[in-house]
Amino acid sequence: MAEEPSNNEKKGSKPPPQPQRPAIPWMYLMLLGLVLFMWLNNSKTASEQTTWLALEKDMLPRKAVKKIEVINNEKALVYLKETFADSVPFNTILKPDGKTLNPGPHYTFTIGSAETLERKLDEAQKNVPLAERVDVSYKKESNWLLNILSWIFPLALLFFFWSFMLRRAGGGAGGASIFSFGKSKATLTEHQDKDGVTFRDVAGLEEAQMEVKEVIDFLKNPETFTRLGAKIPKGVILVGPPGTGKTLLAKAVAGEAEVPFFSMSGSEFVEMFVGVGASRVRDLFKQAKAKAPCIIFIDEIDSIGQSRGRSAYFQGSNDERESTLNQLLTEMDGFETNSGVIVLAATNRAELLDPALLRPGRFDRHIYLELPNLHEREAIFKVHLRPIKYDESIDVSFLAAQTPGFSGADIANVCNEAALIAARSKKEQVSRQDFLDALDRIIAGLEKKSKIITPEEKKIIAYHEAGHAVVSWKLKTVDPLVKISIIPRGKSLGAAWYLPEERQLKSFTAFKEHMAATLGGRAAEELIFGEVTSGALDDLEKVTKEAYMLVAFYGFDKQIGNMSFYDSTDQQQNQLVKPYSEETGKIIDAEVRKLIEEAYELAKNTLSQNRDLLEKLAGKLLEKEVVYKEDLEAILGNRFNP
Repeated sequence: MAEEPSNNEKKGSKPPPQPQRPAIPWMYLMLLGLVLFMWLNNSKTASEQTTWLALEKDMLPRKAVKKIEVINNEKALVYLKETFADSVPFNTILKPDGKTLNPGPHYTFTIGSAETLERKLDEAQKNVPLAERVDVSYKKESNWLLNILSWIFPLALLFFFWSFMLRRAGGGAGGASIFSFGKSKATLTEHQDKDGVTFRDVAGLEEAQMEVKEVIDFLKNPETFTRLGAKIPKGVILVGPPGTGKTLLAKAVAGEAEVPFFSMSGSEFVEMFVGVGASRVRDLFKQAKAKAPCIIFIDEIDSIGQSRGRSAYFQGSNDERESTLNQLLTEMDGFETNSGVIVLAATNRAELLDPALLRPGRFDRHIYLELPNLHEREAIFKVHLRPIKYDESIDVSFLAAQTPGFSGADIANVCNEAALIAARSKKEQVSRQDFLDALDRIIAGLEKKSKIITPEEKKIIAYHEAGHAVVSWKLKTVDPLVKISIIPRGKSLGAAWYLPEERQLKSFTAFKEHMAATLGGRAAEELIFGEVTSGALDDLEKVTKEAYMLVAFYGFDKQIGNMSFYDSTDQQQNQLVKPYSEETGKIIDAEVRKLIEEAYELAKNTLSQNRDLLEKLAGKLLEKEVVYKEDLEAILGNRFNP
């Protein structure tokens, strides 16, 4: 079999970029220059530090001082007489011949004030005639260059600090500067450097692929459509739950389209500076027009595309995101036309987007991605199993049947987790059991056999899980039970695995029996032990939410009638009041409580009628800790399949 060419061979033999030597920052050069200047300025005269005591006790009595200069009333410079060169203790104030003095000053010391120095000199020379006393002169000196640098250096330091902060805000040192934070941060992918992701790597999205393939065909062969008067769509938005493959589909478009592809996240438009988002939108479309025909991909567009006025309702002011959205609306369908520029966007919260953004002329096509069905999951498994070494025991159809409700990202996680489990066990290939362990790990959490549980608690957990199993086994519309366990996993002390049927519609009976099965564990505790424990917290939370959905959303309650308070646009979160009156709220609470009590009574009656089966199953759980479908059928009998 021929060896598949590497990615570099596919893309062309493009040599890797050579590392560049980093340039020395100008700030370091300025600091070095300032230090050198100050050193040279301070060392231009060879003078030694001394004190007034040395001057008074040694130099003045020997009449070695020629004169003293007071500089700026701060520093005194001492000049010695040439006749005392032989007695100077420091070579630094001598000329190279070592016999004569340099021009001076020869010594220096700091004074407190000129008046104090004069008084001390008068006291030290009170017996010396006036004509022989040391001459004292006063000078004012200023280093204009040093003064200028003392002003420039703090400003330069502030400038470089501000430039550094702007680089950090604008994306680091990778080309950002103080004047470029308003530029677009989109990544441009040319045809010759595609990452290799194509439609072959996308499975389970046949309808969505057809939609985006037509856009690619329009860019490649526009005359096929324009000859009939068709216009190129301006925008395509991908909407779907997390993990359904929106970004993967966009990567495939980048790999298939032979046009420039700009990609960036919606959050990259908005920064801490006002107007940056709108500036980046303008710059992005300016670059796109220069590269037309091309595609712009904006991931998580809800970051900037939320309905205008949502945040202003609470903040009372205009939002920076709104100006960014306004600029995006103008660029997509404003006064000027962007022929050849197609905007591809993705979001999992389409209900938050502004209606002006979703109208025809901007996002002409809305592609909805849903969770994959059985056949689509099978195709997704085949894609993610390509790089995995697995044995013949793997049945892709079986794996697809065991993962209802899983998204493409979930399936990829299952395959990766199975490979990790096999590698942890030092296996050569991934087996079927590794996939089953991976499913258990993802669905219920990591197994915790080391968790300390008392025998009394273990018995309660066994009857709790057995209660779930018996009620769900005897009620017709509850999903089939696959396995139950009393081994702690994640946050739960026990778990039951169901295999949900892929149904689009669900009746009131199915909802009620599902609630009864959820409350089966709590009902079993009350039936066997006479009291309940706190182990049903998660069950109560699920039942309460489901009951409110039945009453307030689905219109199943007779008291509320055929009314629904569900808001598909998610606008009610900004309202300070509920969409129903206080009286209606009381009725909803009462009906929810009544519905939960009816489901609980159904669970207790079912367990009372099958108490012997409950005790047998709980005993089997205490014995084996994990009970599979075969043992369930042996104890509970064949389950009715509707």
